[in-house]
Amino acid sequence: MTLLDKARAFENRKMSKMSTSDKVAASREAKKLILAINQVYKKTYDPSLMDIMKSLTVKKRKLEKRLKGPILI
Repeated sequence: MTLLDKARAFENRKMSKMSTSDKVAASREAKKLILAINQVYKKTYDPSLMDIMKSLTVKKRKLEKRLKGPILI
């Protein structure tokens, strides 16, 4: 499975009803994918890679936001 296939599979994965440990694992996987795609992007400067990295980052931020929980005042 290539790097882009892994990224697309991660984007299409359902993130609802995940346990906390699943969210942590998914966040780490997203980080690994983003960094790996970034290494390829540095060599090719392909705009489609940047779009994939942006969408993965959005999904990763949502996961991390759910992990931190609500803001308590």
